[in-house]
Amino acid sequence: MKAVIIGQGYVGLPVAMRAVEVGYDVVGIDLDLKRVHSLQCGISYVDDISDTVLSSALDSSRYVATSSYASATNFDIAIITVPTPLRETLPDLTFIEQAAAALAPHLREGATVVLESTTYPGTTEELVVPLLEKGSGLTAGSDFFVGYSPERIDPGNKRWGFVETPKVVAGINPESLAKVRAFYDALVDTTVTVSGTREAELTKLLENTFRHVNIALVNELAVFANQLGVNVWESIDAAATKPFGFMKFTPGPGVGGHCLPVDPSYLSWQVRKQLGRPFRFVELANDVNNGMPDYVVERIIRLLNSVEKPVKGSRILLVGLAYKPGTGDVREAPSLAMIDLLLGLGADLVAVDNQVEDYRWPANVARGLLDASTLGEVDLAVVITAHPGVDLAVLSEANVPVLDTRNTGQIPGAEVL
Repeated sequence: MKAVIIGQGYVGLPVAMRAVEVGYDVVGIDLDLKRVHSLQCGISYVDDISDTVLSSALDSSRYVATSSYASATNFDIAIITVPTPLRETLPDLTFIEQAAAALAPHLREGATVVLESTTYPGTTEELVVPLLEKGSGLTAGSDFFVGYSPERIDPGNKRWGFVETPKVVAGINPESLAKVRAFYDALVDTTVTVSGTREAELTKLLENTFRHVNIALVNELAVFANQLGVNVWESIDAAATKPFGFMKFTPGPGVGGHCLPVDPSYLSWQVRKQLGRPFRFVELANDVNNGMPDYVVERIIRLLNSVEKPVKGSRILLVGLAYKPGTGDVREAPSLAMIDLLLGLGADLVAVDNQVEDYRWPANVARGLLDASTLGEVDLAVVITAHPGVDLAVLSEANVPVLDTRNTGQIPGAEVL
C-alpha cells in the first residue's frame, strides 16, 4: 500500500513516520528544498521525530522525501497536511489549493484523499473535492474517496503523541468514511467518527476556540488582578480544587503556534462572511491575547523604572523563546512580538533557549547561557517559556529584577503576571 503525505512539518512528518512503521510505502512531499534535503540526510527538524526514527524509515526503503509530485503516481491514500496561515487577518488556503491541484492528475480509481489542515467548515467539499475532480476527471465518492481528519499534534507532549491521541475521522459519504477510518485505525489507538466533513472541520476549530477564549479570560483577569493587588495565581489554584464545573487555565505572555493565534479566526471569518455577524467571543479573545506581549513589555518598563533605569540601553535577558515548553517552535510565539517592541524601545536583548535552532533564531537578539556570566551583564530578566530541565533558580541569584510570566515558583522574589 502506498501513502503520499503532502507537507512534512510538525503534522505531516509524524503521520509519515507512523505510516512507515505500520507497513506503508510512504512518499513525503514538501516544497521546501531545505526540508527535503534535511530529511534525505536523516536529519529531523521536528521535535517529536528523532533522527533515529527518521533514519530507520529511510533505511527501510519505505520512506522517500521529495519535492516532486511525480513520485505520487499509483498512490492508495494521500494526506494533505499543509499550512493554512492568515494573511492580513484573512484565511489563506493557497497551500491546500496547490496541493489538491498537483495531486489530482495522479488520482486513480479506488484511491483516497484526506485533508488534515485546519480550516473552516465546508473546505473539503467545496474546495478540495472540485479541484480533485477537475484535475482527475473522476467522481468523488464513487471513483475515489475523500475525507477530513483534523490534526491534533501537540509538539513536545510526551503523554499524548500522535498514536495515543484519539483521531476524529469523517468522509464525504459512507464509503469514504470507511476508507479514511481504515487508514487511521492502523495508525492510532482510537478513532472517533463524525457524520460529515463539516462536523470534523468544526471539531478542530471548537477545540482551539475553547482554549483560546479561556486563556483570554485568565489573561485579562491577570491584568486586572495585578492592578487590584490580588494574587490571581493563588485564586486560580484555589478554584482548581473544585472537582466539578471548573477547568484550570493559567495566564501567560500571549499565545503562539499555529493553533490558537490562527484557528479561531477561521471560524470567526466564516461566521462574518456567511452570516454577516461577528463571532464576539473569538474577536474579544484575539484582542486580549494579542495584547499580552504589550502588557508584559509594560511590566518590564515598570520594573526597570523601579531601579531607575530606562528601557533604552538596558540589556534584557529573555528566557525561553519557543511558544511552549519542550519544543523549539517559535511560530507566532509571543516572544517575537515582545522582541519587536523592546528593540523598538532601544533595548539590548540576549536570550536563552537551547530548543530553538539557529535558523529559527530572531535577528538582533544575542544567544546566551543561563549562567553567572550572562546574568552579570543584564539589567533585567524575563521568563517567557519554562522548558523542562532548565534550572531557573539561578535567576534568583541575579542582582536584577526578574519577571516570571509563567509563575514557575522556581525564582524567589520574582514578580509574576
